[in-house]
Amino acid sequence: MEKKVWRLILATILITGANRGIGLALVQAYLKRGDSVIGVCRNSSEALQRSGAEVIEQVDVSQQDGLDKLQNQLGGRTIDVLINNAGIMRKNSLDDLNFEQIREQFEVNAIGPLRVVATLKANLQKGSKVGLVTSRMGSIADNDSGGSYGYRMSKTALNAAGKSLAVDLNKQGVAVALLHPGWVNTEMVNFNGLIEPEEAAAGLLARMDELNVENSGGFWHSNGSQLPW
Repeated sequence: MEKKVWRLILATILITGANRGIGLALVQAYLKRGDSVIGVCRNSSEALQRSGAEVIEQVDVSQQDGLDKLQNQLGGRTIDVLINNAGIMRKNSLDDLNFEQIREQFEVNAIGPLRVVATLKANLQKGSKVGLVTSRMGSIADNDSGGSYGYRMSKTALNAAGKSLAVDLNKQGVAVALLHPGWVNTEMVNFNGLIEPEEAAAGLLARMDELNVENSGGFWHSNGSQLPW
């Protein structure tokens, strides 16, 4: 029997880091199927402006003042799907540690999404969904190559935060997913990825469609497989 996936029609979707790469591809994918999309970013792009999404820029997820501005612009609107996609990657090996860059990655990749969810908690209702775009590089069990200290540590911290959010938001009927998009061909990886942003976005969208309070708190690859912690 074919499995049915139910989704909200004309849902309101909010995506951070929406100006390029995976975020932009997610904006385009949700718009294509008729949803209302709010693209949030520090600085917009021509592609995002042309997409048809509502654009809210000058929002840095590591700074509370920008998130307060975002909350004010949203007013009392309900967010059906909140995707925390904004993130950065800095290369740090054991022989070339830059602790300021490590701290920066924690602020953007781990604390930033928590700030976003906490700030917009009142905009979430029963049935809303939160997606945290993380990475399998945050998996401790899967780490067999070392290095990338700041990025790995920040994504592991995000996974821990996401699991706690899944427990806490369950009380108001909000589900949370931790999502690895794959090794995507974006500027973050110097365009050396294995899949295109559109393919990653399609997988992430499918995972969000399948998300509910029963499977909330899982760590998923965009292809549907569950990842080890």
